[in-house]
Amino acid sequence: METALAAALAGPRGANPLVGAVILSPQGEQLAVGYHRGAGTAHAEADAIREARKSGVELAGTTMVVTLEPCNHVGRTGPCAQAIIAAGITRVIYAVDDPHDPAAGGARTLRAAGVDVRSGLAGREALGLNREWFDAVAAKRPFVTLHIAQTLDSRIAAVDGTSQWISSPESLADNHGLRGLIDAILVGTGTVLIDNPRLTARDAEGGLSSRQPLRAVMGLRDVPADAAVRGTDGRFRHLPTRDPAEALSLLFDQGVRHVMVEGGSSILSTFLAAGLVDELIVYLAPTLLGSGTAALHDLGITTLAEAQHWEWDEAGGGAVRALGNDLRLHLRPTRPATPTYKNFLPGAEAAEYVSGGH
Repeated sequence: METALAAALAGPRGANPLVGAVILSPQGEQLAVGYHRGAGTAHAEADAIREARKSGVELAGTTMVVTLEPCNHVGRTGPCAQAIIAAGITRVIYAVDDPHDPAAGGARTLRAAGVDVRSGLAGREALGLNREWFDAVAAKRPFVTLHIAQTLDSRIAAVDGTSQWISSPESLADNHGLRGLIDAILVGTGTVLIDNPRLTARDAEGGLSSRQPLRAVMGLRDVPADAAVRGTDGRFRHLPTRDPAEALSLLFDQGVRHVMVEGGSSILSTFLAAGLVDELIVYLAPTLLGSGTAALHDLGITTLAEAQHWEWDEAGGGAVRALGNDLRLHLRPTRPATPTYKNFLPGAEAAEYVSGGH
């Protein structure tokens, strides 16, 4: 299970949880390792099965150890429970139950097919791995990534409003790669009126990527009819609200499960102040402006005791990476585990989880 948890960290955070899987021989030897590489790709279980078959491994009678209950539904990929049964795997050990209603029930399907199923192994660790994703699922809202491109002195634009390009070409390419993975990108009306962004995902040659996010603008001001963000493909939404929770609810109702908030300062600060950011990605350029537009406004914090605390996140490529001249910082909020999480653990461990001070 430790190997599965480590493998899971190679995947990106977002609409789907980080999941890792390991296949063991009847003698307990490690045969294959798999992990989920992001929305639309094979789940960890199917990835491990594929890796085993590439090596010519016989799967009949093997054991699978996985960090999350195998799914039981058809989405962009097939149900993992059925893939496990078809492969001839006879034992499955998983850490925590799947809280997502359409995907839940995999353990029941496996048991009905005669597979020996155990759960709860390293449950606390598996919950900690995906605590923000569990929060989003429980709240019925999209997973929120907040993106900031700033100078060393935390400026996102100069005094005259110019901001293209603070980030290096490598950072811009990385950001466009992220845009190709998310369901929606969200900015405020102020950003649209000042910068007139397209908010599209583009490939290395500058062409449109095959998968495009929904382009959403949040705010009470009108979006001009000729604004670039409107596009011509019908994938534009104006969210007439300044309330981040309401904006997320509107997006969730439209099928959005992962949204990236890009700016400007007001919307970034609003989401942070509301505690509605699950992942923070900062592109830090080795540039100083001394004045200009600050990345963040007042978060309502008046004393150090109220400060927001973040921790380095090794998922999806590492906490700190060099991209050209920039540094890419990847963080997750330091949040205490909540009693809600106990719902995804077996009874005895759930009781211990709560009594243990979580």
